[in-house]
Amino acid sequence: MMDNTVGSLTEFERSVIIGSILGDGHLRIMSGRKDAFLEINHSIKAKEYVDFKYKSLRRLCKSAPKERSTNENRIAYRFFTKQHEDITALYEMFYKNNRKIIPKSLELNPVIVAIWYMDDGSKCRDRDIYLNTQQFSLLDQKRLVTLLRKIGIKSRLNKDKKYYRIRIIKESVSDFMKIIEPHIISSMRYKLVMTL
Repeated sequence: MMDNTVGSLTEFERSVIIGSILGDGHLRIMSGRKDAFLEINHSIKAKEYVDFKYKSLRRLCKSAPKERSTNENRIAYRFFTKQHEDITALYEMFYKNNRKIIPKSLELNPVIVAIWYMDDGSKCRDRDIYLNTQQFSLLDQKRLVTLLRKIGIKSRLNKDKKYYRIRIIKESVSDFMKIIEPHIISSMRYKLVMTL
């Protein structure tokens, strides 16, 4: 469909999409269609965050976020982008056999890391910062640790019951916060660690 395309992604749009892929976002290609689209789906409690993502990607969307009831009697809040060839290129990078992977070509930037943290990061007592990467294979999580090191953040894999996730090493928490803080929206600032 002709109205389903827009020009190529801006660097910011691409970063928001990649950060979302690392977190809770999903790329899909419908059967019989050529191009992929992004689905953003969070709890209604994250309404301000979904609205922020929608505003960031509005040029790529047909309609605004909507509430919907889930099977577990929870209210979700979600939107979809249009199908787009640049999103298809990201789908081909980040998905293998319908599972998310971390491509060798991935490079992180502050927007990607901030979105990833707002999606899947958590702050625990005593300034412990985690990225909940349990959905990725061990090899892909090791790749993410290496990518974080390239932007000056030291981290390691930490076993959470059965699965591994990434923990930012204490001496890197302050640097991690400096990288992401300018891009963290007001409703997500509770995830920040106030560093000296």
